[in-house]
Amino acid sequence: MRLRNVAIIAHVDHGKTTLVDQLFRQSGTFRDNQRIEERAMDSNDLEKERGITILAKPTSIEWEAPDGVKTRINIVDTPGHADFGGEVERILSMVDGVILLVDSSEGAMPQTKFVTGKALKLGLKPIVVVNKVDRPDERIQEVLDEVFDLFVSLDATDEQLDFPVLYASGRNGYASEDPTRREGTLIPMFQKIVDHVPAPSADPDGPFKFLVTLLDRDNFLGRILTGLVFSGSVKTNQQIHALDNDGNVVETGRASKILTFRGLERVPTDEASAGDIISIAGLTNATVSNTICDPQVTEPLHAQPIDPPTLSMRFAVNDSPMAGREGTKVTSRMIRDRLAREGESNVAIKVTESDDKDSFEVAGRGELQLGVLIETMRREGFELSISRPRVLFGEDEDGKKTEPYETVIIDVDEEYSGTVVEKMNVRKAEMTDMRPSGGGKTRITFSAPSRGMIGYHGEFLSDTRGTGIMNRLFEKYGPHKGKIEGRKNGVLISNGAGEANSYALGPLEERGILFVAHGETLYEGMVIGENAKTDDLEVNPMKSKALTNFRVSGKDDAIRLTPPKRMTLEQAIAYIDDDELVEVTPKNIRLRKRYLDPNERKRMSRSKAA
Repeated sequence: MRLRNVAIIAHVDHGKTTLVDQLFRQSGTFRDNQRIEERAMDSNDLEKERGITILAKPTSIEWEAPDGVKTRINIVDTPGHADFGGEVERILSMVDGVILLVDSSEGAMPQTKFVTGKALKLGLKPIVVVNKVDRPDERIQEVLDEVFDLFVSLDATDEQLDFPVLYASGRNGYASEDPTRREGTLIPMFQKIVDHVPAPSADPDGPFKFLVTLLDRDNFLGRILTGLVFSGSVKTNQQIHALDNDGNVVETGRASKILTFRGLERVPTDEASAGDIISIAGLTNATVSNTICDPQVTEPLHAQPIDPPTLSMRFAVNDSPMAGREGTKVTSRMIRDRLAREGESNVAIKVTESDDKDSFEVAGRGELQLGVLIETMRREGFELSISRPRVLFGEDEDGKKTEPYETVIIDVDEEYSGTVVEKMNVRKAEMTDMRPSGGGKTRITFSAPSRGMIGYHGEFLSDTRGTGIMNRLFEKYGPHKGKIEGRKNGVLISNGAGEANSYALGPLEERGILFVAHGETLYEGMVIGENAKTDDLEVNPMKSKALTNFRVSGKDDAIRLTPPKRMTLEQAIAYIDDDELVEVTPKNIRLRKRYLDPNERKRMSRSKAA
């Protein structure tokens, strides 16, 4: 049987996971009457809710060609967000070819550039698939020209520039070499994978060598290491050892379980050989980028270096007056163990413990990646307090301060482009390109310091009435841009503890936007709204009506409150200032001041000013 290893790469929302669904169906991996969920590869709850791929996942399909020869195709579905780029970089070292999916209207986007650059650097030859060709606003030829220009700008070789092209609709399950065709099957795509992607260049006769690219845990099997067998073969219970990048032995053990991918399942097997993507259980310390091999092997395989984190947040024990009421995992020891597990399986995240042992500095690729981690922990029953994200600065050769920059591509209706350019200028962004993108829209490209982009997304959606699309991608470390203005408005702070009531909240609505509703439990120092002015204001949202003998029932009109502004986790993290925290529990997301006592707040602000 022939074997092919291929990754599907694309910008977020260009249809990778939907295409894999159709490849499953048309290869016979699922029975015709078998019920499977849409986007079957997005298996965890957060992926289903957000409609994005967070974790790279291998799968396998068998396809019988018209000539009767069977091919097993190992497919890896990769994330489209730059925040999860750590996954993509490692995955590409497991495969021999990539399918580059590009939307027929949106064309080559920032994440397309990011993953394609990584693939071309590894010498992989892409198959370009122009997806969603049935869109009414398709511009197939321009998109193909954009892809070609992108390849040239990424220093592609002549061989890589001579890429095959398919025109497809992942949702409707057809692909063709004819851009005008709007029906058919995915047989041309299967055939193209077999013809264009080389067989794995593995050595079947050498000693067993396997590079770990993904790591997860199983309640029964323990640590499961997934990757590509570069040479030799491995049998169940065979003696193996793990080497780190320097060739040091991490641990010695046995391959207690070998699993191969069959459709969406991981199936136990007695033996796996060179060129296959498999999972191994039985080791307790080996991790991502380690080489698992025969005990006689002393030279490790080369592992791809991972781009450094650019953003960090402080995760601390929840010390608010409501701590321990809504979560079950509240101690620093539990938080430390959970973050250590995350740091093991996700190499793009770095965790360091603070001197006081009660908080942890967690560094990652972006707000979305860290937001997903916090949301996952919250659903597991953790209570945390989270600080405002801060960028990680560097130094150049002359000892001058540098900071991370991002390429920001914005698609916006022409009428809002002026506002967007003005707001980006305030954030010290430089416009590098501006062009009409059809349909009354403009595409503007900026080079912006990451620091300036923290917290802008919500404001951007308001400015463009929800119609703008913003894509960001790490670009480089560049010169420090000096002071950047933060949030312009102050906040309304509760001056006591108790339940909020309508009588007190009614007049406060005139002062700004409220974040709480009638009947909610509040505590001193909790942020209950945004002040319309620039300074913070302490208010009493619990004040009740004084009852006297002269009051007549029905004399007062019922107070009608505007529904409070509810923030998602990412919005809350982006909103807070340096002296504020987000209190995260399984049931609620609250904003609070770092120092709850007003006198302590004044003392700290005075010492900071001094």
